[in-house]
Amino acid sequence: MPDAQADPLIVAISSRTLFDLEDSHTLFEREGLDAYAAFQRSHEDDLLEPGVAFPLVRKLLGLNDGSPPDAPRVEVILISRNSADTGLRIFNSIAHHGLSIRRAAFSNGAPPFPYIRPFGADLFLSTHAEDVRSALAAGVAAATLLPAKAPQHRHDQLRIAFDGDAVIFDDEGERVSREGGLEAFAEHERTRAGEPLSGGPFRGFLDALHRLQAAFPIGEASPIRTALVTARSVPAHERVIRTLREWGIRLDEALFLGGRPKGPFLDAFGADIFFDDSEHNIESARGLVTAGHVPHGIANPVLPVGKPTG
Repeated sequence: MPDAQADPLIVAISSRTLFDLEDSHTLFEREGLDAYAAFQRSHEDDLLEPGVAFPLVRKLLGLNDGSPPDAPRVEVILISRNSADTGLRIFNSIAHHGLSIRRAAFSNGAPPFPYIRPFGADLFLSTHAEDVRSALAAGVAAATLLPAKAPQHRHDQLRIAFDGDAVIFDDEGERVSREGGLEAFAEHERTRAGEPLSGGPFRGFLDALHRLQAAFPIGEASPIRTALVTARSVPAHERVIRTLREWGIRLDEALFLGGRPKGPFLDAFGADIFFDDSEHNIESARGLVTAGHVPHGIANPVLPVGKPTG
């Protein structure tokens, strides 16, 4: 069984990823903050529908079954631009669904990302790309989830899939590929096959997830299953394998797709969430699985700041 003294895996999420707040957000954009606040107060007893991250959160919290209440294996923290007053509807919905979320930060319109590190979060999920970029800049693994209907559970296991370059690893390979093409990339990886890749923005989260996963039985009996889903192919596979071996990280499955669309493979794996730096790959996966865009590396120039509410 997992070590009760071990640090929990901590995931911070925005209210718009946990619940469907798109109608409220549209009202905010159309009529402003006062109208938004009045609407939330007048509907605070109306339960919110699950959002895109709801199934993931339920599975994460399900990993606490059998653990002491004061020593959870996983903790989920709510990070919201709402005020505590307008957030009462969110808390009511959390209680209704029986989600064990005890900690929260309501920033009342201010950027909430400064509170992510003090909470010790290993991962931050939001619908607002600027907050995600700020979290990444602060050294926290983070991804932008696009509002969508939450996919249905297909496995009892929690299944998480990762892209490689610019997510688990740094974007060295993508830079070489963009500058010199695929042949230059293949030669670069071939000549450095024994040289470990540098860690990317999700290296720390992968470490934390691996520590949790390693405490459970290996194989189908484990409640967590992970996969690497990468556009790399032979001979660029070897450096990836040797790097993970060097890090002491176990990934249950590895798919080297050689440029094939990722969506169908993620669907076959049954991912609860997939992380990728490429917006093209996110679009391929979106609708089949929950997809988190990691705005990191050469493929992601800085974008203008928006005006979120959740």
